[in-house]
Amino acid sequence: MGKQVVPESARRRRRPTKNGAVLSERLIVETALRMLAEHGGAGLTARRLGLALGADPSTLYRYFAGMDDLTLAIGAELIGRALNGWKATGDWREDLRRLGLRIHRAYLAHPQAAVLTASRVTGREQEIAADEAILAVLRTAGFPDRDAVRIYHTFIDQSLAFAALDAASLALPAAAREADERMWESAYAQVPEASHPHIAATADLLAARMNHSAYPAALEMLLDSAGAQLDAVVRRAGARPAP
Repeated sequence: MGKQVVPESARRRRRPTKNGAVLSERLIVETALRMLAEHGGAGLTARRLGLALGADPSTLYRYFAGMDDLTLAIGAELIGRALNGWKATGDWREDLRRLGLRIHRAYLAHPQAAVLTASRVTGREQEIAADEAILAVLRTAGFPDRDAVRIYHTFIDQSLAFAALDAASLALPAAAREADERMWESAYAQVPEASHPHIAATADLLAARMNHSAYPAALEMLLDSAGAQLDAVVRRAGARPAP
């Protein structure tokens, strides 16, 4: 059972750590992100984090109920970074396109953290703000609530699923990642036409595409599908859609 987190006003250290920093939730999260980049998920422990911060590991539990609570805070931080600077313009397709790509980029900037957190539901302020923003875009555009929730669900899960998939590739050791990438130009290029005519016919195209993320194309497909649904709603209502 996790320890009770001390309220913010009571947990702030009055004295700097051995590294000369004053502990805060944000400092701990940022340090954890650096450690994940260096050591991966298995290397993120309270002991190592305490050493990196110059503080006793037990101090961390004044800020987080446990390491899983810290993991949720890291996930919320990535979502917050994606949302930072994004503003709705009233063009629902462009707004969702920009936000989806920002989420994907924010996670890929920290692949080890993305692998650890993309499947989690944090319930924290940043995640809730992103959910509110997406639903606001959809409902303002004229999607009925049932459709808005379904598209929101598909949009956010697609964004995070591709972030996790692409981050997992980036998190591989360089040699393994490069070997995977060469496979499209080696093994697949050598597949016999007699037994695999469709792969043989498209081998060059596969080699050109498969080492790049499919997320932008998948996102466009989702937006096209949502647009067609909105057009149908508008036709039934006899009104004009939002841009």
